[in-house]
Amino acid sequence: MRQIATRVLQLVLLILLALLVLTPLLWLVSTSLKGPAENIFSSPPALLPASPSLDAYVRLFRDSPLTTYLFNSTLVSALAVTANLLFCSLAAYPLARMRFAGRGLVLGLVVATILIPFQVVMIPLYLLMVQLGLRNTLIALVIPQAATAFGLYLLRQSFLGVPRDLEEAARIDGCSRLGEWWNVMIPAARADLITLAMFVFIGTWSDFLWPLVILDDPALYTLPLGLQQLSSSFSLDWRVVAAGAVVSILPVLLLFVLLQRFILPNSSSDAVKG
Repeated sequence: MRQIATRVLQLVLLILLALLVLTPLLWLVSTSLKGPAENIFSSPPALLPASPSLDAYVRLFRDSPLTTYLFNSTLVSALAVTANLLFCSLAAYPLARMRFAGRGLVLGLVVATILIPFQVVMIPLYLLMVQLGLRNTLIALVIPQAATAFGLYLLRQSFLGVPRDLEEAARIDGCSRLGEWWNVMIPAARADLITLAMFVFIGTWSDFLWPLVILDDPALYTLPLGLQQLSSSFSLDWRVVAAGAVVSILPVLLLFVLLQRFILPNSSSDAVKG
């Protein structure tokens, strides 16, 4: 009976915690579905819309270049994820599996950059982008996310857990160092690679400060910048603002649902390809 009571208590606490976390999201969806004639500031507040309507979503796509914002955010996020996975995995492999002078110092300096806030390097980075002629371009949004200290450290720790027997077997089969990285390390670190991809995607997708600094052309705005324009374009219609926020959240939720089953330790026996 004590075990049953404990499990019931744990279940109740988890349900309450889930409701606490989901309430803002549910309220956001509810606000976006309320019709134009419905009072969204009623007292007491109503979570369920009295007359559900998609009018806010129709006006959102009709009166704003939301598809452009979505395309820009998708392109920048995809390039940032690809570059991060490539560069971080290439840098993490020698730091994890090769012995050379200064390896510990290099790793320490790279990890130490995690302590530096982005606001500290934002102005030098902006000046660098201007000197390179990349201001007001989408590639300027990708460069700061192309490689991260967190990604390098995460993949290095993942590579350290790969048995050396797999490397030796690949070397016997004639693999070069680059072949070992591609045929052994990458398959064995699948779970960490997907985790890193999700972190980079979410960070790039929701980034507001750096695009605000580096972009002036509305045609290049990403989704966070575009949604910020809704407050002026629609005279602060909270239904449309809520609809825009829901649209911005959906790709992240979809990505998590699709990739969560892959975030599992991969069998190291599958690391060596034939």
